[in-house]
Amino acid sequence: RLPVTRSRVCGCCGPLRPRYKRLVDNIFPEDPKDGLSKSDMEKLTFYAVSAPEKLDRIGAYLAERLSRDVVRHRYGNVVIAMEALDQLLMACHSQSIKPFVESFLHMVAKLLESREPDLQVLGTNSFVKFANIEEDTPSYHRRYDFFVSQFSAMCHSTHEDPETRTRIRVAGIKGLQGVVRKTVNDELQAIIWEPQHMDKLIPSMLFNMQDSEDLDRAGLPGTPSGAGQDGEENPAALAESCFRELLGRAAYGNMNNAVRPVLAQHSHHVIQQVLNHLDTHKRTTPRVRAGIVQVLLETVAIAAKGSVGPTVLEVFNTLLKHLRMSVDFELGESSRRNSSTSVSSGRGKESEERIVQNAIIQTIGFFGGNLPDYQRAEVMMFIMGKVPVYGTPCHTLDTGSSGEHQGTKRIQTMLLSSLIMVTSGFKSKSMAAALPPPFLDPLFSISLMEDSELRQLVLEILHNIIDRHDNRAKLRGIRIIPNVAALKIKREKISKQDVAFMKKHGQQLYRHIYLGCKEEDNVHKNFELLFTTLAVLTIELANEEVVIDLIRLAVALQDMVLANEENMPMFIRCGIMALVAAYLNFLSQMIANPPFCQHVSKVIELRNMDAPYLLPEHIFRDKCPLPDSLDKEDRLLYFQTSNMAECLAGPGYNAERLSIPYVPQVTGTTEPVPELYRGNSLE
Repeated sequence: RLPVTRSRVCGCCGPLRPRYKRLVDNIFPEDPKDGLSKSDMEKLTFYAVSAPEKLDRIGAYLAERLSRDVVRHRYGNVVIAMEALDQLLMACHSQSIKPFVESFLHMVAKLLESREPDLQVLGTNSFVKFANIEEDTPSYHRRYDFFVSQFSAMCHSTHEDPETRTRIRVAGIKGLQGVVRKTVNDELQAIIWEPQHMDKLIPSMLFNMQDSEDLDRAGLPGTPSGAGQDGEENPAALAESCFRELLGRAAYGNMNNAVRPVLAQHSHHVIQQVLNHLDTHKRTTPRVRAGIVQVLLETVAIAAKGSVGPTVLEVFNTLLKHLRMSVDFELGESSRRNSSTSVSSGRGKESEERIVQNAIIQTIGFFGGNLPDYQRAEVMMFIMGKVPVYGTPCHTLDTGSSGEHQGTKRIQTMLLSSLIMVTSGFKSKSMAAALPPPFLDPLFSISLMEDSELRQLVLEILHNIIDRHDNRAKLRGIRIIPNVAALKIKREKISKQDVAFMKKHGQQLYRHIYLGCKEEDNVHKNFELLFTTLAVLTIELANEEVVIDLIRLAVALQDMVLANEENMPMFIRCGIMALVAAYLNFLSQMIANPPFCQHVSKVIELRNMDAPYLLPEHIFRDKCPLPDSLDKEDRLLYFQTSNMAECLAGPGYNAERLSIPYVPQVTGTTEPVPELYRGNSLE
């Protein structure tokens, strides 16, 4: 029997790390510029081949390191990690490779999701290498839906630098080609031929094939490598090569799904001819123009999901041009009617122009709402860029006269209405991608306008984008919800990207909610939409820090009403109090904090008895009697900061921040700062 030696269990912790982790760590040099350590990579490869059961752990650890390096922008180490993954994939062909492949594909997806073109190209190249590997056994559960969508989006890249744009598009085409090669001959992956994939893949190919000049520069069409005469890869030739390969591999039963998007794609020629016809008849009667737009709507119904990129914006640009012309005609008729005795005739022509305008808006909304998400986001930006916003460079309308101001308001209303239709059903994994500053800033600028209808439209657009789990129908109507759990709200844990979005833009959101609440022309619907906004923010974007911020915002609204430094109408003051009550009742149940719920319920119960006009069920009822004043001294009728802080004391929430009064902040906007109430909370 051998003696026990204590030296084996003491000393530094380094040797206690699993061997596979040490081998992985060793391939990364101190200076990433030195590249992958070849000798250490050979050791790691030998270990992986000798102990294939460790492959999944090696892959998971490499994936962990790569994720960390991507976040920290250590791109040299990212390149090394992907090179190691590639070599391990090429060397290992065993049953244990499947979990390793899942880690590999997860890392490729991480790179494709990044906004760095170099990382997108790096991830694509690794995927293409993987696609050329013949696996020993089929994979029953692996799906490539994400890669089809992401590579298709890359094929439509609109990067401002032409060379970078070409690199991204070429990478997207190669990625799709890799997906095709990996799946087309695998009976278990026949799903690639289904319409939802073909409707993305085929248009991406045709989009890059459409420029004949590219084909001319590329030499002979259909060159397998997609290389031009100057040796550079060319999207047009590469796309044609991939397209030929795809159709060549299609079985008889799949041919219909592959050809149908091609036929739909060419329907844009019909759209172009209808647009030209509309331009030709731009000064004909409203009914003729409305009829042409109606034909366009019917055509768009067929072609929307297969439209080529540039044609999409051309359709919207032409429609918006005719929308503005129709508004000008309407204002001209209105002006002439005021100086004419033929009032009935003028009103008839005005109403006919409204028919044209509504037909255009319906077409814009329908077309945009049926586009793939990656094109829909571009259309949203395009329409927002056309909305007149006072005091911004994109505002080109002269609002000097009342008639022109009316025309501006009319165009704003119609464009925002079309944005509601375009954003309906839009789902984005990241709020930062769905609400970039060029879209968010002008939208919020409109939310500060002294027009309740425009503010309502802005809030509805925000709901469409933020509410990714379709909870709005359950929240319809501002009210004290007795049992929020019964609504069966759908939600997920907030992602790191959305946490970062709220850190950057949260104060901007809070400020516009705060200012929107005290507008004197607010009606019942405004308060309903403000309640829904607060609720969906809580569901979709609220971690512990955001919850505290939202409570501070609610307390600040309550303080503003009690201080009443701006002499707001009593209906608005009571409406804000009702909004705060409805929201804190919802929030307290959403975070499942019994003491908090009890405090809120006690205040609501007292209001029911002594001040029902401070609750939504009463103040928004027709002919609700309003008080002459609000009793500031009856503290039991109001939500107390100290009580709520006590309820939230403990792990999770930084309750001390509740004692810091909320002050609206201007972050990243160009609007002038109005005089804001900066009072303390009730404490």
